[in-house]
Amino acid sequence: MIEVRGKWTLITGASRGVGLKTARFMAEQGANLILHSRSLEHTRALEEEVKALGVEAYSVQAELANHDEVAAMLDEIEARGTAVDIVFNNAAVQIAYRTDYWQTPVEDFDLSFRINFISAVTICNRLIPKMLERGFGRVINTTSGIKNEPEQAGYAASKAALDKFTKDLASRLDGTGVLINLTDPGWCRTDLGGPHAPNDVDSVIPGIAVGAFVDDGKSGRFLGAQSFTGMTLEEAVEAAAGMEATPYTI
Repeated sequence: MIEVRGKWTLITGASRGVGLKTARFMAEQGANLILHSRSLEHTRALEEEVKALGVEAYSVQAELANHDEVAAMLDEIEARGTAVDIVFNNAAVQIAYRTDYWQTPVEDFDLSFRINFISAVTICNRLIPKMLERGFGRVINTTSGIKNEPEQAGYAASKAALDKFTKDLASRLDGTGVLINLTDPGWCRTDLGGPHAPNDVDSVIPGIAVGAFVDDGKSGRFLGAQSFTGMTLEEAVEAAAGMEATPYTI
């Protein structure tokens, strides 16, 4: 199991919900944190909270729908000299539930892809080459189990694109020390999931983060957080190692 103490971890959407839980959990394991949200104010209290646990942390801001802001955020991280070891591409948006899905506006797809897919790709393309140079890295891209819901076509399609990107890239990382995997928090009671979701957000721990700790060199796994609920981190890592890694192959 990987020791993450002192490793720099970027978490998008860290101010609330699953991102917030991930940030607290990683800080408890000793990881240093880069906390992303749309405004520095949104993570100010969390930043102080995790620093009290003895880790280093700072906040960055970017509207993920704006590519220039995402690039500027990455420029800032680079300018600070931070070598990012672990990435949780957690932030996402579900725009609307379109009962008349034949009339889904193109804006649903545009915004969903910019936030849920293109921003994650931009982060991966900037940070993974540097991980490869150092011989270590972990990237955990948050997907969704959503299916058979054309009412949420923009969201579902953007997550399907992220799945494909992740698995294709996984096929290139064997033996590099850099792993990329998918996680799915499940349907949780968060601002995104809504109040009627079946799972409490606490149930995502430790599964949402297990991809940061696996150390068998395999990428392309789907690590559904709800499969690990109630386990210790050590138990979760052992269970994850027993799951098949299924990147697409050439």
